[in-house]
Amino acid sequence: MSEKITRREALKLGTSAAVTASVSPLWSSAETKELPDANKTMTPPSAENELCFQSAKELAGLIHEKKMSSREVMQAHLKQIARVNPKVNAIVTLVPEEQLLAQASAADEAIAKGHWLGPLHGLPVGVKDLHETKGIRTTHGSPLYKDHIPQLDCLVVEREKKAGAIVIGKTNVPEWGLGSQTFNPVFGPTLNPYDLTKTCGGSTGGGAVALSCGMIPLADGSDMGGSLRNPPNFCNVVGLRPSPGRVPNPPTNLGWFTLSVDGPVARNVTDCAFFLSVLAGFDRRSPIAIDQPGNPFANSLGRDFEGVRVAMFKDLGLPWEPAVRDAVKAQRKVFESLGCIVEEAEPDFKDANECFLMWRHWSVELAFGDILEANAGKLNSPGRSFRVPKRSARSCISECDSSWRNMSFSCCR
Repeated sequence: MSEKITRREALKLGTSAAVTASVSPLWSSAETKELPDANKTMTPPSAENELCFQSAKELAGLIHEKKMSSREVMQAHLKQIARVNPKVNAIVTLVPEEQLLAQASAADEAIAKGHWLGPLHGLPVGVKDLHETKGIRTTHGSPLYKDHIPQLDCLVVEREKKAGAIVIGKTNVPEWGLGSQTFNPVFGPTLNPYDLTKTCGGSTGGGAVALSCGMIPLADGSDMGGSLRNPPNFCNVVGLRPSPGRVPNPPTNLGWFTLSVDGPVARNVTDCAFFLSVLAGFDRRSPIAIDQPGNPFANSLGRDFEGVRVAMFKDLGLPWEPAVRDAVKAQRKVFESLGCIVEEAEPDFKDANECFLMWRHWSVELAFGDILEANAGKLNSPGRSFRVPKRSARSCISECDSSWRNMSFSCCR
């Protein structure tokens, strides 16, 4: 086969089931490197695979209503992982099958007794390998942590479990999450399911690929400079970078820091909002936590957009790949068809990249400086390249603050 399905062609197919059918040759043959034209391979997915591509919100509802068991859902996803994961390397630590099935059976028993834990009751979720998981290996993609077994869950995982979710395993990341690709010296690269020769993006690449391949219904992630956005974009799923404080991430020595946030990844917008309803919410340990519950995100997304003002950017004073810029600008007609008032307006972001790089370098130095200093020879080059030159953090902040203050936000005032 010499033709490949592009992401835009996949988007035209309109449904996850259709995409599944079109890329099924990739999953049925480990040697397949190129994907066929979607229009030539539109065969229905098997009943077994179809369950793996159902909406997470629908699956959770079926479990709650006792129309499907958590054990059935878990078994289907474990089979899909066994069949697909060796080809894309998205899930790097899988909880033992007997433990997962035991947890699924316990979830079914709880439902039978009227004990519903929450919106994710009995649903498998994939956890990013930067997020601490009690009793489950968490490597951060680094040889220094390749055998690390945390004693506690991070807040994101706490909330997932409290809502009834079952952690199925850990999804791959670049070392320490530093990079827009997904590879590391512990597990190697995660591959794009649409073309095994291409990147899946990063740093939430493992979660995006696992979702795209139907191995999990939901994946959590994190984002400093695009990690909840570019992997879903590359893999034809949906990621959202929430506002800082919407999904608190304590404990941290950077309590007021707004660059890094946690958030959801899913196969569609409804599921993404549904997952955010579980992850979001106030936590007193975070000084920037938003004091609002997450449950409104689980409500219907339908609304009247008549008269809603939408700002459409010109170029933000930044370089753009023409195809990306044109794809975004083409959505103007969509907003207008919904009744929105679309206006061209933007802040001047011409110094934004310099500001971001300085803040990122400073935060990496603060978080990992001692580790990098002591283990320079054992770490991947991206981690080393993000370091701040040998000077004080105060001077770094002063430079960044000065650049930020010089940026014009007149259109936002």
